[in-house]
Formats: sequence, C-alpha cells, structure tokens
Amino acid sequence: MKKYILGLVLLLGVTIFAQEGTEDAPRVITELGVIRGAQEEDVDSFKGIPFAAPPVGEFRWRPPQPVKPWEGELDATEYGANCAQSGWGGAPGTIVEGSSEDCLYLNVWKPADADAKANLPVMVWIHGGGFVGGSGSGAGIAGNNFAKQGVILITINYRLGRLGHFAFPALSTEHPEEPKGSYAYMDQIAALQWVQKNVSAFGGDPNNVTIFGFSAGGVSVHSLMTIPDAKGLFHKAISESGGGRDGVLTGRPIKEENTDVFYVVSAETIGVNFAKKHGIEGTGADALAKLRALSVEEIVDGGQETDGEGGPRIYSGPILDGKLVIETAESAYNKGKQLKIPLIIGSNSAEIGGSFVNASTTKEELFSLFGNFKEEAKVAYDPEGNKEFAEVITKFNTDWVWGEPGRFAARAFAEQGEPTFIYHFGFVPEPLKERMKYGAGHGSEVGYVFNNLDARWGNPEITPEDKKVAEIMNAYWVNFAKTGDPNGAGLPEWPVYNEEGGEILDIELNGDAVGKPDPRKARLDVIKKAIKLRGQIQSRGI
Repeated sequence: MKKYILGLVLLLGVTIFAQEGTEDAPRVITELGVIRGAQEEDVDSFKGIPFAAPPVGEFRWRPPQPVKPWEGELDATEYGANCAQSGWGGAPGTIVEGSSEDCLYLNVWKPADADAKANLPVMVWIHGGGFVGGSGSGAGIAGNNFAKQGVILITINYRLGRLGHFAFPALSTEHPEEPKGSYAYMDQIAALQWVQKNVSAFGGDPNNVTIFGFSAGGVSVHSLMTIPDAKGLFHKAISESGGGRDGVLTGRPIKEENTDVFYVVSAETIGVNFAKKHGIEGTGADALAKLRALSVEEIVDGGQETDGEGGPRIYSGPILDGKLVIETAESAYNKGKQLKIPLIIGSNSAEIGGSFVNASTTKEELFSLFGNFKEEAKVAYDPEGNKEFAEVITKFNTDWVWGEPGRFAARAFAEQGEPTFIYHFGFVPEPLKERMKYGAGHGSEVGYVFNNLDARWGNPEITPEDKKVAEIMNAYWVNFAKTGDPNGAGLPEWPVYNEEGGEILDIELNGDAVGKPDPRKARLDVIKKAIKLRGQIQSRGI
C-alpha cells in the first residue's frame, strides 16, 4: 500500500511539476523521486542522476553518503559535472572547466519502449584516465547503440586523484567504522548499489549486470571482482587494457613502509607529504581540518604526483587498506578468491602508454633484463635481429603491463571453470596507420565497442572497415551482457579460453576477427618467466 501511495504521489508530481514543452519527455519513477530525461530516435537517456550526496566539506575523504529525495521532477537532460581534475596542460591552480568536487552522477540509456517489466540486461561502464582524469560523460561513450540492441547502458563518475585516493593518520582514526583510502572504489560500489535499487524502474534486470571498463576502469573491474563489499552487485565482467598483476595502479599499503617492491612509501606518508607541501604540520585532527579546508584546486594541485621534480611523492593511487581493499587482484587470483563469474579480458596490440622501461634503453639492455631468459626474449621479440628498437620496446611494454597480466587473470578464471574469453585488438584503420605504426594504441577499441566512431579522438575518416569492426565489437559486448557468451548469429566464432588450447579472438590489422591460438604466446611466455625479476625491471623505468 505504501508503494502504491508513493507511486500515485509521484505520478501526480509529474503533472504538477512538468515544465512547458516537456509533456512528452520520458519519465521514470524511483524511490527518490521522478526523473525526466530526453528521447532521441528510439532511445531514452537520463543524464546527471545523483547516486550519492556531494562529497564535499565534512564528507571529503568519507564514503559516499545517501542522496536525499527531491521534490517534483529531476531534470536529467544534461550531464552532471565531471569529477575534479587538472586535465592536460591545465593552468596551475585551476581545474578543468566542467569538473567539480560535487560529481557523483551517473547516466542511463534505455530502449524507448522499455518499461519497468522489460527485465533487460544492464551494462555499467567505468571510465579510464589513470584514476586522475576522465568521466562518465561525452559522445564517445554515449549508450545509444547499446540501448538499440536491448541493453540498459549506464556510465558513472567516481572521485579522482587525491580526492579519490588519499590517506592520512587522522583519517585512519576518524570514524573507525568506515573504510579508508580508495574513495574511488567506494563511489563505484555506491553506483552499483544504486543500480541494484533503481535499474528495474528503467527496465533493467538487477540480476543481470555486467561491469566493463578500460585502463583505470579495467583495473577497477579487477578490484571490484576481489573486493568483498562488491560481491553480488554484478554478474559478469569485461576488463579492457586493465592488466591483472601487481604494480600497475594496484593497492599501495596504507601504513607499512618498504614492504612492497612496487610501493616502498605508504599511503599515509604520502598524505603527510602533501600536507607539508601546503604548510600543514602535524598528523592529528587539526591538520586534517586544515586539509579539508583547502580549496578543490589546491587538492587537485595541477595533478602533480610529487612535490617538484624528484621531490617526495604526494599522490598515492589506489590503496590497500585491509578493510575495503583487503588484497590485490593478483593475490586474490593466485588463491582463487575472486568472484566466480564469466569474464572477457583483453588489450590492444601497441598500447605504448605507461612505459615501464625507458625508451632510451637499447635492445641489448632490454633483453639483458630477462636474465637467464635473455636469448628466449630475443627470439620472441626480434627473431631476425632487424626490428627497430621502437617496435620492440612498444611490444615489450604492451605485453609487460597488459598482455601477460591479462592472460594471467584469464587463466585464474578458466581454472575455476568460468567462461573466459580473451581478445587482442590490433585493428588500425587506413587513415591512422602512419600515426599508429606498430599497432592499435591504448583505448583504440573503445570507439568500436560503443560503436560511436564519429566521436573518436581526432575524428578520422570513417572507413567501411571501421563500420564492420564497430558492429562486430558492439555485438560481442551486447551478447556477453545478455548471455555470458559473446558469440551470436553472423559473428566470427570467439573461442572459449583455456590454457591448453590458448585460443583467443584476434582482431587483426585489417579488421578481420579470427579465433586462433594466441600469436603472442612466445612473448607472453617469456614475460611470465621473467615475473620474478619484476622489481628489477620495474625500477629501470620509474
């Protein structure tokens, strides 16, 4: 009876508060109030929906707080603010226009004819940006083409930089009942909790949710599959260029010093370093109050990760706090403790970004880092001894950071008997072949997954091959969201991965999608053998 009365009141609210010219706009009734969106062709969109209260003032560096119900209709026709960030080349003391500390918003696309009984599969996109940039808004990740194929598509924001990952001694003792450190992950979990409570009103099935993301979003997918608090909030996962092993945007210890080969400085020490940079001494409640009194521009601090060149570190990245993030993904995978769900994982052929061995190294120096596996590495990466160093180092960095760690993660799921699918995206359209000389760069697949080619960076000419690849990639992702299997009518067969067969889907340079044994096998095998040398190799590039 209470739900009936609430629904009646909210329906009346639609009439009372409808604005001129919005009578035919799509509306959805949630427990927090009525949400009014916009319709384009056969797709309804709802943008800028708050999934948590603004994390400002006393709630800076606190878990996301509940949203209060609103009166009348929520106008969801425009994106909300992006999370505060410095952007590329931003002026000192500023944040990017359109970004704000008040940023915990999400966006929903659905088929226009889907009602609360539609029970459609749901996909939640987690954006990339190294945990310091990016957002859930923009034409490149608009969900129209997913919605046209019967999927509810949701994109989310989460706190970035020091607002998303921060530790400080007084924070660790304040509100001891709350998790600490990686507020970005808390935001992602809060968004997924919103999905569980509200997506059915948009026509989505809360029991069929797929999370997917690229780069830092792909890392987030790994983390969410191993964070206990995220259990039950999603049922399938796709990690695009998200790695899978320790050392790349994974958990830094919150307290212990010098116990991690990758993170020898604790997150709390880094927080103290940041406070000192701003003239804040001490580690108690007074110091924390002064940190919370800093402007958002001072917190973002131009995106600087160290206090001057070669200075002490002032940004931590994701934090291993022991309560929310209890272990890294690699640790969980080694123990078989991850969620038991279907997985798609993959990376691109020439990721390049995030170089962990200096480009000033020579081929001989690079291969010498493999120790006893030096000759095997030469055969794998440069069998004729005639490749340009730029190509060799590109392939090495791609395999080291993304390729082999992705295969490692896939094997962890396959060993548990879960449907697991690996892709390798190597397609480069003709207009970009000169710029992308050695293969598909970091993030190249995103425009094809969303089938939003008009919004690609640089807006290159769209070729017939582009359209074919976009239709195939989008269809694979849709099928996986619907059934846990990317295969479907009219698509090239994507083999299930297992270690014995080692078959993957290779999206080749010309755009053909071919199921076959992994062509990178020799390279990834020698990378795996060199894993014990990670600390030595990693230190050469940072």
